[in-house]
Amino acid sequence: MSVIRPMQEADFKAFWPVFTKILQRRETYSLDPGLPLEQGLRDWLEYPDESWVVEQEGKIKAIYYLKANATGPGAHVCNCGYMVSLTARGQGLARMMCEHSQQRARELGYKAMQFNSVVSTNRVAVTLWEKLGFRKVGILPRAFKHPEHGYIDSFVMYKWLEE
Repeated sequence: MSVIRPMQEADFKAFWPVFTKILQRRETYSLDPGLPLEQGLRDWLEYPDESWVVEQEGKIKAIYYLKANATGPGAHVCNCGYMVSLTARGQGLARMMCEHSQQRARELGYKAMQFNSVVSTNRVAVTLWEKLGFRKVGILPRAFKHPEHGYIDSFVMYKWLEE
């Protein structure tokens, strides 16, 4: 059984080997594969409004953060980042986190959610986000350098959260 709970610093540190392995694959995140732990903690735990973990049998299998995408007149739009361990893929954890994050976003007063860079070859994520009501609202041509496919597009995906 999977449980979503607030992330603590020790949780992020426990997930760190998985986190860095995903970055080193260079397939889904535009983050430096050599990102230091301190920066990861800031980006995924300190700066966001909230950070969460998905735990199964006492092990952290996935993490996500929720934060404002912009400030000022754009502060009603939030952004999330999700990461699922390679061994836990295909178990519905990304769906669980996305549904949870949308509910939390509404509770925090956000009106919309935006994903700034969904890599076009990440078809599983693109398909899931579309099933959950997100639309591709922009294409960033050749914005991501994939290790196998070279320069590929990324999508901006958006969902209005109000009924």
